[in-house]
Order: sequence, then structure tokens, then C-alpha cells
Amino acid sequence: MSIPLQQKFHVGRYIFQQKIRGNRRYPLVLMLEPLFRCNLACSGCGKIDYPDEILNKRLGVEESLAAVDECGAPIVSIAGGEPLIHKEMPQIVEGIVARKKYVYLCTNALLLKKKMAEYRPTPYLTFSIHLDGLRARHDASVCQDGVFDQAVGAISAAIAKGFRVTVNCTFFQGESAEEAADFFDAVMALGVEGITVSPGFSYEHAPAQDVFLQRTATKQLFRDIFKLQKQRKKQGIHWAFNQSSMFLDFLAGNQSYQCTAWGNPTRNVFGWQKPCYLLVDEGYADSFQSLMDDTDWGHYGTGRNPKCANCMAHCGYEPTAVCDTTEHPLKALGVALFGPRTDGPMAAELPVLYQEKRTIPIRVNRVETD
Repeated sequence: MSIPLQQKFHVGRYIFQQKIRGNRRYPLVLMLEPLFRCNLACSGCGKIDYPDEILNKRLGVEESLAAVDECGAPIVSIAGGEPLIHKEMPQIVEGIVARKKYVYLCTNALLLKKKMAEYRPTPYLTFSIHLDGLRARHDASVCQDGVFDQAVGAISAAIAKGFRVTVNCTFFQGESAEEAADFFDAVMALGVEGITVSPGFSYEHAPAQDVFLQRTATKQLFRDIFKLQKQRKKQGIHWAFNQSSMFLDFLAGNQSYQCTAWGNPTRNVFGWQKPCYLLVDEGYADSFQSLMDDTDWGHYGTGRNPKCANCMAHCGYEPTAVCDTTEHPLKALGVALFGPRTDGPMAAELPVLYQEKRTIPIRVNRVETD
């Protein structure tokens, strides 16, 4: 089981409480980016391209914990940049854990062995290690040799110390189903709790723009991967995903989901980012409430904005899948038991509501959904 029952219970209770209160929009995961500074320069990320005055900025302990309290989400994903560079990160994590929130500390693991003694194992803390494939692919993705081996060593050390450890990976152009399957086999053999997987999004400031998958290619890749998963199960090999079964079904092209960007709000050194951490030029809100109330959510998502055209990233569509799971538990159970469907027609894409060279949605007679 990739997600412990305790965590599933707490998150499920939170969702139930939101529905009882009649809340239409509520966060599931706070994406906390206390800094943009990193010790790597990955080709698919443009965070470190900011000038030094931005890279030197930090959210301190008080600001970070205030964001946690203001948002109220049951899970906090701490990213960046590289969080372990932040000198106050142990205090930030300690404060979040004290609030009984589940922390996923996302790291490239280059500093993890050195910093591990500053943290203590607890069900509320998970080291989420960034790996984009086996040695050659991952080192090429992060543009530095030797990173894969250091990350694998840190994973083994963290597991030996009793920490929860997951792997987060992003797939780009050129990835094959066989490579992905071999990678999943290898990381599960390390003893990690689960895998978080997402197709790469064409991040506007990324140095390389030709590495990102298109939607149709994404769906076919994941269908091919899940076909191999079924073969692996017959051989006694099990892949555990730290995600909902319905999100995996969406990746395989079996669900027509709209983005739920407000499910994973982002707080970084600029403020509360509109509408999500992947679109960096849409502005910022001064408070979480302003982000929720004043963002034109209907302007973003599949078919609504050309910037979102090829996005199938977990930050927007996992919340949609979780909501679908709570509303249709039997459907979700079927996918969890038997895996995503890997043949037959794919679910229809949502209609495109904008003209190709414009960003203003066309008015149509239909019921608007969030």
C-alpha cells in the first residue's frame, strides 16, 4: 500500500468536512516554495533563471507556517528550488508536523545524507526524492553526472533511518514504456513507499521547450506503461503509486477531467501564485482568500486557455481525480483493483473554447463548471 491508512483517513475526513460545510472550492495540498535557489540546473525547469536578488529571497519560519495555517490543506508539499538549502527548513518542517499536517519534502537528495540528522522520522514527514529515470536518463534530465547514484544512496540511508521515502518523477519526450517500467522496478526494489509520476508541463521559462510531451502522446505512453504493469504483476512485481487510481486512469486517456488548480495552491516568495505553480506570469494574490475569491478559475484549464493545452500534470488533475473518487468510490475501486484500461477508445477531449491565436474564451451556450 503506497499511502498509509492513517493519512488516507485524515485526508478523507477533511474532504468529508468540506462537503458537509458546503465548500465548493477547498485545497488538498499546499505547494510551499520557500525559495527558488537550487544546486542543479535542470533543462525542464526555469526557476534558477531569476536574478540573484530573487534567488536569495526566503520565506522564513513564520511566513511559511502562516501560509500553512491560512490555507488549511491537510498536506504540504515543500518544493523550490532545493528545500534542503534553506537553513530554517528543519524548523519549518517541525512546525508543520506539530500541526498534524503531512509534509512531502521534495528534494534532489544531493544534501540529504548531510542534512538527515536535522529531521526525525514520523508518519507526518516523507522525503520525496526527485528521480526522472534510471542513471543515464536522470543525469541527462538534471544536466549533471553522478546525481542518480547520490540520490539512490540517500534513499537507502533514509529508509534505513526509518523515514518515509517516495520517489517523484516527470516523464519527457523520448521516454519509452519499457524504460519507465524498468525504472519503476528499480525504485520499488529500493524499498520506497510509492511513486508519484507526472508528464512534464511546458513550463514557460524552461530553457528547453522541445522535451515536453503532448496530450495524445502522454496517454499512449501511460497505456503502454500500464500494459507492462499487468505483465509485471503476473511475475510478482508490484508498483505502488503515491496517487489516486483515477488520476492514473486519466493519464491513460480514460477520463475527461478538467483542471482543479485551486486544489493545489502555491505560496512562494512572491505571494500566492495564480492560478498554479506551473503558470508563472499570471500574477499573485496577497492572501490565500484573495487567491480563492479573485482568481478567474474558469479562464484556466483544458480547452480554456492555450497555455494549458497540453497539461496533464498532477498538480491540477490529481485534485479532480480525488474528488471523482469520493463521488464515485465503486468506479475508483474497480480501477484500483484491475488497473487503468489500456485499449479501446480514449475519452473525448474537452471542447476548445478559445480561438487558436487568442487567449480570450469564446462565449458558448453551456453550463460552466469549475
